Amino acid sequence: MPRSLCQITDLNRSEIQEVFELTRKMKSKQFAPKPLLGKSAACIFTKESLRTRVSFEVGINELGGNPIYITDAEIKLGQREAIADATRVLSRYVSLIMIRTYKQSDVEELAKYASVPVINGLTDLVHPCQVLGDYYTVLEHLKPKDRYIISYLGDANNITNSWLNLASLIPIELRIGTAADYRPDETILKRAKSNPSSKIIITDDPKKAASGADVLYTDVWASMGQKHLAEEKHAKLRGFQINSALLKSASPDAIVLHCLPAERGKEITDEVMDGPHSRVFDQAENRLHVQKGIMVFLLK
Repeated sequence: MPRSLCQITDLNRSEIQEVFELTRKMKSKQFAPKPLLGKSAACIFTKESLRTRVSFEVGINELGGNPIYITDAEIKLGQREAIADATRVLSRYVSLIMIRTYKQSDVEELAKYASVPVINGLTDLVHPCQVLGDYYTVLEHLKPKDRYIISYLGDANNITNSWLNLASLIPIELRIGTAADYRPDETILKRAKSNPSSKIIITDDPKKAASGADVLYTDVWASMGQKHLAEEKHAKLRGFQINSALLKSASPDAIVLHCLPAERGKEITDEVMDGPHSRVFDQAENRLHVQKGIMVFLLK
């Protein structure tokens, strides 16, 4: 049975460290093997993409493989034919499947029937590759610490859920600053809280969330597929904007992260995103390196 990455919790702590060591080698050009040489990888997109598409296609190419871009309009996964049937066919053609889609259950079903590794490139529930790249960025730019204070501010979404998944495996003080009626997935929250090495705080006070934090993190307030809720979310979340005033509450050496795309002037201001604390574009670059590490790990 091949290993897949549907959520971060498909890995254990030592395996995450192994992925990060592979990532370090990828980024420093110390990894020579090309495990996808002469092979192809299916990249299924039912959601539009910049970073996920380009970083995976470049990464697959650098590992010697041929990325095949497949849109929902072409295959209508689960409509034109059963996911199980499409997966069995793809597994005969390619050596790896990456999918960026809406439903987490579609990714889980792909992984169930695939005879090759499946990687979740994003669902409405979680975004594992993003947060693994984010935490690698934290390790890269901050001094070593037993437990970083990560302050996530804004909509409790797939990024929040993935940070909680990471906190269930790695010691983190995760503070989620959000409006009272926006909460992360309860099952994922419960699992994170069960890790005695992590500390999980949910608050509707942005200053409490940001106080002394090592990392301030945000995302768009209305994710893809939720744009009809944009005005409502803006009204409820405007107090959670990462701006210069809120940044003063964090640690003097704090870094600021955003998974992009950003709606500048809403969840984050220009002076912060372009300022000296921002590591947003280093974070975006690390998607490429960590995803290569993930692919190599799963292809072993």
